[in-house]
Amino acid sequence: MSSVSSVLSTFVPLSTSSTCRASGSAPDHHRVLIVGGGTAGITTAARLCRAGVTGVAVVEPAATHWYQPLWTLVGGGRAPLSLTHRPEASVMPRGARWIREAATAVDPEARTVTTTGGVHRYDFLVMATGLQLDWGEVPGLDTAVGHGAVSSNYSHEHAPHTWELIRGLRSGTAVFTQPAGPVKCGGAPQKIAYLAADHWRRQGVLDRIRVVLVLPADSMFGVPVWRRALERVADRYGIEVRLNSEMTSVDGAARRLTVADRAAGTAESLAFDLLHAVPPQSAPDWVRRGPLADPASPYGYVEADPYTLRHPRHRNVFALGDVANLPTSKTGAAVRRQAPVVVANLLAGMKGERGDRRYDGYTSCPLVTARDRVLLAEFDYGGRPAPSIPLVDTTKERRDMWLLKRYGLPALYWHGMLKGFV
Repeated sequence: MSSVSSVLSTFVPLSTSSTCRASGSAPDHHRVLIVGGGTAGITTAARLCRAGVTGVAVVEPAATHWYQPLWTLVGGGRAPLSLTHRPEASVMPRGARWIREAATAVDPEARTVTTTGGVHRYDFLVMATGLQLDWGEVPGLDTAVGHGAVSSNYSHEHAPHTWELIRGLRSGTAVFTQPAGPVKCGGAPQKIAYLAADHWRRQGVLDRIRVVLVLPADSMFGVPVWRRALERVADRYGIEVRLNSEMTSVDGAARRLTVADRAAGTAESLAFDLLHAVPPQSAPDWVRRGPLADPASPYGYVEADPYTLRHPRHRNVFALGDVANLPTSKTGAAVRRQAPVVVANLLAGMKGERGDRRYDGYTSCPLVTARDRVLLAEFDYGGRPAPSIPLVDTTKERRDMWLLKRYGLPALYWHGMLKGFV
């Protein structure tokens, strides 16, 4: 283990400036370089700016910033796609430099990040790249999704098509799948199944539709209290739940897919009239192949101390959000708790201190179970319930939690998280 003195030697003094503005250093050298301008990157940048850090830069090639948690409601016909995006320029913290390029490599020894436009040096690095959707990992999925009877709420391009399929189906077989491995918002593959079933029930056609939910785990949810609640929801809709199972191929034109039962070692071909497919997910290829990836992660996510969120081998590097290899669900609520930890420990490092702020693994998943009902699952690293709303039983389906999901959380996101307030 490195000595305290060797650890602290990686840090540089904190600037005394009270505003977040471009520093006077060379254009390619940054006090803090944040790779990724999504939820985790912008939230972190905003907090650093509010703390008075100069020389903050964000590497992000996209011109549009998306609020992805609403895509499930777009696919379920409960929200318009127009509410889920804003220009990236409008969410970039004032004074932070926006490097509108794509990152392609990182060298933590040289403290550089290579982008499509050049090489950028940093004193501190925050990895917030998010993850990538590996459509090609399931044979046939990349060409089938978004066409015919196949859709996915995991892409803004396809979420509206999901609703078209749901409202157009009057009979037949509807299949909803989730891949093995970590995915963003692990409850989303189930939510759309419940929204669809609720719609079909209200239309009086649910008894003519076979609903199949394919899940890779041995239970519907990792925390018992919400697992039991979701089992009751599935029973209410008559959903056929396939545990320890995964879609291994799909033929969109023929409307057939293969489901492998990993526990039994068998495979079955299923015909479908609607397929909502969630693709396998992993760290971006350049991260996966790079020196910051966790050797223990087959998906290439960035190695990080689960509590301090600092890289164990490179003490001036932090990771948060979907790209961090943490034993918790990948959600926006997790980022809301992770960003203050990253910023506090980074600021401590700038002062030559170790930093002792800790993240407890908190995450939250608003489990939409009907068009106006939500189970709010909140828990920590130990899988222990971690409720944040006093005197409210969020283990039961509630309309007020639906209102929080549909209206409260988006407002909190745009006006609170991305501004560095919460």
